[in-house]
Amino acid sequence: MTSLTATHRSRLLHGSDLLLLLVALVWGTSYGVAKQALVFYPVLGFLAVRFCITFLLLAPQLRGEGRRAWAPGLPLGLAMLAIFLCETYGVQLTTASNAAFLISLCVVLTPFVEWLMLGQRPDARLLPAVVLSLLGTWLLSGGVDLDFGLGDGLMLAAALLRAFQVCLTRRLTADREVPPLALTAVQSGVIGFGCLLLGALLLPGGLPPLPSAPAFWVGSLYLVLFATLFAFYVQNWALSRSSPTRVSLLMGSEPLFGALFAVLWLSEELSLQAWVGGLLIVAATLWTSLSRR
Repeated sequence: MTSLTATHRSRLLHGSDLLLLLVALVWGTSYGVAKQALVFYPVLGFLAVRFCITFLLLAPQLRGEGRRAWAPGLPLGLAMLAIFLCETYGVQLTTASNAAFLISLCVVLTPFVEWLMLGQRPDARLLPAVVLSLLGTWLLSGGVDLDFGLGDGLMLAAALLRAFQVCLTRRLTADREVPPLALTAVQSGVIGFGCLLLGALLLPGGLPPLPSAPAFWVGSLYLVLFATLFAFYVQNWALSRSSPTRVSLLMGSEPLFGALFAVLWLSEELSLQAWVGGLLIVAATLWTSLSRR
C-alpha cells in the first residue's frame, strides 16, 4: 500500500511539472500576441479588457467555499497588477533581448525571497539548475545591453515582484483550502478593475472606445482562456503542492518557448548561440524535474 501511494505521488508531481511547462509555453507565446493587440488599444485598456472578461467568467466560483479566496486574493491581485504594469510598459521601453533576460532573473531571485519570506533555505540540488537557466537565457537573448534604462528597470522590478508573488501565494494559501479558480477570479478582478481605474485617472479623456478589429479580440480571448484562466489556475494549484523555487524554475523555460514561437510562427531565425542557450534551459528544466523530493 505504501509503495502504491509513493508511486501515485511521484506521478502527481510529474504531472504538475508538465502542466507548469505548458504554462511556460503559453506565456512564451503571449508576448507576441499581446504586442499585436496593443497596436489597437493602450496598455491599461488592453489589460482591463483581458482581466475583466476573466473575472466575469469566473465570478460564479466566488460562491460558497470560493469566498475564502477574497482574503489572499486581494493582496495577490495587487502584486499581479504591479507585475503586469511593469512587464507591459517595460517591454515597450526596452529591447526584446533585455526583456527576456531580465524577467528570467526571477528564477535566481526566488530562492532568496523564499528564504527571506518563508524561512526555507534553497535546495542545494536546485542551485545548478538556477545557474543553467540563467546562462541559457543569457545566450538565448543574445546578452543584455549594459546601457540600463527605464524599461530595463521596469523589467527588473517585474522579476523581483514575480519572485515575491509566488512566495506570497505559497505563504497565504499553504494552510488554507482556497479553490484555485476562485483565487484566480479575485486576482483577475483586482487587475482588471485596477486598470480601469488607472485608465480613468491617468489617460487624457479616459480610455478610448473599444476597438472593433477582429485581431484584437481574437488575441484577447486567447490570452483570457490560456494565458490567464489556465495559467493562473495551474500556478495557484502548483504552489499549494510545491516550493516557489521549483515552480519558478519550471516556468523559467518561458523565454525558450517564446523564441520557438518566434521561429515557427513569426519566421524569425535563431543563431547557434541561441540554440545552445535553449538547450541549457531544457537541461535546467530536466534537472529540476529529476530533483523532485
